[in-house]
Amino acid sequence: MFNEVSLLKELTFKAVKSSGSGGQHVNKVATKVELHFNLINSKVFSETQKQRLLSKLKHRLTKEGVLILSCSESRSQIRNKELVIKRFMELINNSLKVKKQRIATKTPKSVIKKRLKSKRKQAEKKANRQKPSLD
Repeated sequence: MFNEVSLLKELTFKAVKSSGSGGQHVNKVATKVELHFNLINSKVFSETQKQRLLSKLKHRLTKEGVLILSCSESRSQIRNKELVIKRFMELINNSLKVKKQRIATKTPKSVIKKRLKSKRKQAEKKANRQKPSLD
C-alpha cells in the first residue's frame, strides 16, 4: 500500500509550550508536539491515493494541503510525539480504506407476513379493550 518508513521521513515536528493552566512546569517546558504533513508534495502516495486522502481529510487540511495534528496529553515530549505519530498513522490508514459496497436485498416474504400478523394481533388486542357497543 505505502511505505511507512518513508512516510515518517516526510513528517515535520514542532515542540510548543502547552496552553492552559498547569503551574510552573507548563510555563517553562515545551511538551506539546505538533505534526505537520504536506499531503500535496508527498512522494509516498500515488495520485489516486492522494485524491482519496484529499477528499476524506478535506476538513482537516489547510489551504496549502498541510495536515496538522497536535498532542499535549502527556508531560513528556517524547510520549506526545509517539501518540501523535500513532494518531496520524491511524488517520491515514482509515482514510485509505475502501468501504465494501452494500448489496441491496429484498425483504423475505416470511418476514413481511410475520410483521403483518403481529400488527393484526396488536390491533385486535386494542379493539378488545374498548367498551362493547349497544347495537
